[in-house]
Amino acid sequence: MKNTIRVERAIKNITQADLAEAIGVSRQTINTIESNKYVPSTVLALKIARVFSKPVEAIFELEDGD
Repeated sequence: MKNTIRVERAIKNITQADLAEAIGVSRQTINTIESNKYVPSTVLALKIARVFSKPVEAIFELEDGD
């Protein structure tokens, strides 16, 4: 699963730590999601989308084989 979290953070000018605090996870969790090493739960994906005021589909995209 691909995501645009890094781009969305840059647009909003927030750090991984800022995003992590906003949704109640560690900065390392944000890092692993951004690096595509971890697929977030539905709840976590929805919280991330809410921070950026975008639908989940605008931030997360399935890849072939997902």
